[in-house]
Amino acid sequence: MANVADDSNPLLQDFEFPPFNAVEAKHVRSGILTILNGLESDLEELERTVHPSWPKLVEPLEKIVDKLTVAWGMINHLKAVKDTAELRAAIGEVQAEKVKFQLRLGQSKPVYNAFKALQESADWNMLSDAQKRVVENQIKEAVLNGVALEDGKREEFNQIEQELEKLSKKFDENVLDATKKFEKLITDKKDIEGLPATAVGLAAQTAVSKGHENATPEDGPWVITLDRPSVMSVLKHARNRALRKEIYRAYVTRASSGDIDNTLIIDQTLKLRLEKAKLLGYNNYAEVSMAMKMATVDKAEELLEKLRSASWDAAVQDMEDLKYFAKSQGAKESDDLSHWDINFWSERLRESKYDINEEELHPYFSLPKVMEGLFNLARTLFGIEIEAADGLAPVWNIDVRFYCVKDSSGNPTAFFYFDPYSRPSEKRGGAWMDEVVARSRVLSRDGASARLPIAHMVCNQTPPVGTKPSLMTFREVETVFHEFGHALQHMLTKQDEGLVAGIRGIERDAVELPSQFMENWCYHRDTLMGIAKHYETGESLPEDVYRKLLAARTFRAGSLSLHQIRLASVDLQLHTKYVPGGPESVYDVDRRVCEKTQVIPLLPEDRFLCSFIHVFAGGYAAGYYSYKWAEVLSADAFSAFEDAGLNDSKAVKEIGQRFRETILALGGGKAPLQVFIEFRGREPSPDALLRHNGLLPVVA
Repeated sequence: MANVADDSNPLLQDFEFPPFNAVEAKHVRSGILTILNGLESDLEELERTVHPSWPKLVEPLEKIVDKLTVAWGMINHLKAVKDTAELRAAIGEVQAEKVKFQLRLGQSKPVYNAFKALQESADWNMLSDAQKRVVENQIKEAVLNGVALEDGKREEFNQIEQELEKLSKKFDENVLDATKKFEKLITDKKDIEGLPATAVGLAAQTAVSKGHENATPEDGPWVITLDRPSVMSVLKHARNRALRKEIYRAYVTRASSGDIDNTLIIDQTLKLRLEKAKLLGYNNYAEVSMAMKMATVDKAEELLEKLRSASWDAAVQDMEDLKYFAKSQGAKESDDLSHWDINFWSERLRESKYDINEEELHPYFSLPKVMEGLFNLARTLFGIEIEAADGLAPVWNIDVRFYCVKDSSGNPTAFFYFDPYSRPSEKRGGAWMDEVVARSRVLSRDGASARLPIAHMVCNQTPPVGTKPSLMTFREVETVFHEFGHALQHMLTKQDEGLVAGIRGIERDAVELPSQFMENWCYHRDTLMGIAKHYETGESLPEDVYRKLLAARTFRAGSLSLHQIRLASVDLQLHTKYVPGGPESVYDVDRRVCEKTQVIPLLPEDRFLCSFIHVFAGGYAAGYYSYKWAEVLSADAFSAFEDAGLNDSKAVKEIGQRFRETILALGGGKAPLQVFIEFRGREPSPDALLRHNGLLPVVA
């Protein structure tokens, strides 16, 4: 692969906003290696001159960490949103060098000893809370990075880290490739009966992009893919049961056979994670994961069991309701409902029970209106203005938007990118938020004011079809609110210590608090009515439909809760009790977990684990429980607004301000439990979550 002369390499230029439009695969090798060489000498210099003081230890360290985080973040982001074979190969070529440097940095004895000395020095009490957190985190992380291991063991540890990084990259690529590889061509209109117009339009648009240039929504042909919008529309709406079965089975067996099989990667990953844990002196990998979290293994398991038992009877009832309803509709399969029937019949039952038809809701949720409503809410709650700033920063795709966040005096405090639409050929599925740069005093661009934070928000919703804007499902609306909650915590931070600013340094099981908190506002009348305007006529969502949406909120809450608990439990089981290479396979573990978390048995061929990116390629290993853990925190935080009265605008503003000054401002600079107590005035309780989900036992 030819390398580009350094002076023209966009990765090496000084930038305020990353040159996403200019970075190509050919820049990666020379750019990253040049950066790593520079950082190597910076680290040697730091080790030579280190002194247990802030300016001689933390500031130079932050510069090193940041340089790598920003540069690697850029290419990793491009791989997630604009994947090519060349980019994969280029990242693969430098990945080992990058991991090697991270280990060298994480295992630096001089840096570790300086942090220990700082903690024991007379200056310790002069440090702010946030500075103390930086020191404590660095010491803990160094130990987890193997700083205290003997040379032979450290060598082994480093080999494991290199291998794990490779496995994670390959796992992710396999899921993307398996998703991309599958296409179901449909030529007979009977086969797509029941599919909503938007889904039919998307399937025809997909067919055109796959070379059937004459495809039309009316006459086909149509192509169904394993991209989530496509899969869900089939599972929820296709009357053709055989088609639902085929798509469901393809979806839960992604990346589990032939030349795209993640089974061995899972086994190898679990084996190496366990070896790593043992080297560090832990019993299992879950203990390693919890070392930097709020929860402990026991507490996480206890919460999951509490929620599981509160959800089980409701989920059993959900299934009975479905069978009864399917029977009343004359469905032949009513006594034998299978996994590919559940979404379909749930959707029909929901339509009949609440008279809500997803398809009729779509026109009320157009992306421009949703964003406008979201920004209005942010103004009300947090006193910020969000303005379009397209053109100010380079972007990676023509559909990406760029925004500036300003405080109430009109001063910019942050920026963010928003990449809303699904692009199955190059973009990974799901939705996520990530940092581009963090707020930082040390990395100030003008030497006077802190560098401002910049975030990414990425979603995968249905793109505009023809002249129609992107029309969203209600779930997609919740997703945008969710990711925006993450972005707010990153962008509204008042923390100037870059290593704990924004989302940095926040325990992983607390990080979903602001995101899940924001989802609650989707059900708030004024917020929802502000968003839900018909894209053609501008009329508001009818009041009775709003009330039905509210009533439908707890529809199948038991089943949905159990599904999340299955994922969290199998993740914990695989990282605590599972013995790699033992008599039980990972699928046996999943099946065992499902006996207590699924009302109907798992399909024997279910290989969902092979596409469980969160746990095998996404940083949630022995951490998927975090979603439920943080949901307890977020529901309880939202209940502060409910207690004060959601229609009392003065109270809402006051509590919003307090939320901004605590949860959104303090970043990783304070332990999350302290931050929560500062906001709520007490420790968190799961009651609000159970109440929101309609799962609290009724008191006689």
